[in-house]
Amino acid sequence: MYKIVKRRELNPTVVMIEVEAPLVARSAEPGQFIILRTDEDGERIPLTVADFDRERGTVSVIFQIVGATTYKLSLKGEGDYLRDFAGPLGMPTKTEGINKVCIVGGGVGCAIALPIAKKLHGMGVKVTSIIGFRSKDLVILEDEFEAVSDELVVMTDDGSYGREGNVCVPLKEKLEGGETFDKVITIGPLVMMKFVTLTTKPFGIPCVVSMNPIMIDGTGMCGGCRLSLVKDGERVTKFACVDGPDFNGYEVDFDEAMLRSSMYKNFERHAYDAACNLLKKEEV
Repeated sequence: MYKIVKRRELNPTVVMIEVEAPLVARSAEPGQFIILRTDEDGERIPLTVADFDRERGTVSVIFQIVGATTYKLSLKGEGDYLRDFAGPLGMPTKTEGINKVCIVGGGVGCAIALPIAKKLHGMGVKVTSIIGFRSKDLVILEDEFEAVSDELVVMTDDGSYGREGNVCVPLKEKLEGGETFDKVITIGPLVMMKFVTLTTKPFGIPCVVSMNPIMIDGTGMCGGCRLSLVKDGERVTKFACVDGPDFNGYEVDFDEAMLRSSMYKNFERHAYDAACNLLKKEEV
């Protein structure tokens, strides 16, 4: 059992929890993820490591309430326990050889981007962070990004906070203005990462994307997280849980990935509604 020692609501649908997991905290690195279960009958869900404290033996994860399990997870408070908390899984983000980087995060993907920005900043890398959200009330982790960025740009689709527009706008402005980066690292919705990649490609700057498709076992056995990469004209199958989650954005077949990611949306919504109704009845 794994104790929740801290809980913080970042916005109406996004929650951060800090969990006692000494063995995970001991070896966790930015870019990796864990798989947890809320209880004995719960499903396995992957969540990226948002932060870790090796001395305290804790790991923080951030999740958005979108399905039955994340809804149940959101109901747990400080002092409650999780049944399983396995990890760290996946490959850490490569940070060697970078002197200047642009981190582009979107929505809850900023939770994944933050520890990468934090590590690079601690290494003395010049960090430019661009984070985007639909509106002001959905903005998360702004202060945390401010603390680890040499420059921070906040974007909202509706212009209710920061600059109006999507994250590609300031990125394109910087690149067209002669700004150079050793690498662009982008994490967020698939469509956002696709267009960040398309924006970066004409300038020949390496672009890394973090792929977080459906996962079940987290060891490459189930094949649920498979991705198609195109290398030298040939299609190659990779598994995000063991080969990633970071990939060369120029090689990812985003259209296929977006199609696969939408396959279970109706099921997920149905499961969420059923869980909400069941738990409300139990409360009565």
